[in-house]
Amino acid sequence: MVATDPLLLSDVNDALLPRTITAPIFEKSVEQSAIMSLARRAPLAIDATTSIPVPMDVPTADWVGQGARKPLSSGGIDVKQMTAKKLAVLIPVAEEVVMTNAGGLWTQLQNDLPTAFARAFDYAAIHGKSMKGASGPFPDHLIETTKWQALGTAADSAGGVYADLVNGMAEVVDDDWDFTGFAADPRLKPQLLLATDTNGRPIFVDTTTAGTGAASAGTLIGEDLAYSRAVSGKHRRQSTSSDTGLRAIGGDWSQAAYGVGMDITVRISKEATYVDEEGGVHSAFQENLVLLLAEAFYGFVVGDVEAFVKYTSAGYVS
Repeated sequence: MVATDPLLLSDVNDALLPRTITAPIFEKSVEQSAIMSLARRAPLAIDATTSIPVPMDVPTADWVGQGARKPLSSGGIDVKQMTAKKLAVLIPVAEEVVMTNAGGLWTQLQNDLPTAFARAFDYAAIHGKSMKGASGPFPDHLIETTKWQALGTAADSAGGVYADLVNGMAEVVDDDWDFTGFAADPRLKPQLLLATDTNGRPIFVDTTTAGTGAASAGTLIGEDLAYSRAVSGKHRRQSTSSDTGLRAIGGDWSQAAYGVGMDITVRISKEATYVDEEGGVHSAFQENLVLLLAEAFYGFVVGDVEAFVKYTSAGYVS
């Protein structure tokens, strides 16, 4: 359990860390995910063979006379099947660190793991890929939409980037969807703040609201906004990731649903072996390491990708 006294490795279960340590990691991962902050949450079973039906629209009610036949919903409700997919990361830590400063290590995990899980989830939901570029776990992903608005298209005299954002919104609204928010790359923020009218006056003030979490929640042209580096695909400290040029996904977020199957679990081992990126095999026992394995289950579905529009910079690569 978490206490004011220093936490030692002997204070926790040899196999599974207690919920008092792992629960904050799980809660922050949901908070830091731009997609989860905008989409709606649906139930999810952690059994990978169990699919949960998720209605992606509301039924249509109608008036009925006394004793008359009750109207059947004519909304054509689309039901998607959501299946739990496992997200995991293995972290080798020197045993000396764990033995002497376990409390500090758990604190660091509570800061780093939510970001890692949130980015991996958002990247899969948006681009349909794993963090290493392989096919992602979810059958649906947001960039499949054919609606596309390039930023920088409108001249300053015609509204500039403000007009670009509204024109993208119009694509969604004119197709009879609601427009309820944006998931945006942080690179969009300075572009917005530099946008001016023909008299040199800023069009936008700061688009974020202080104290709303790592997702940098705020509003943009009156709709909800959350920033995530998974939008562009270029993550800090990851030289293998590249900027796709995607700057935002906007649209009807009632058409996106996510599920979480359980809290993040963190298992520990001092005897297991692991294989590194180059294929080398390491023994935790031989090398005085403690292996931390963090796992969680998530699901994601999209009712109709055409409820969304992608906003891109020059040189966008799909």
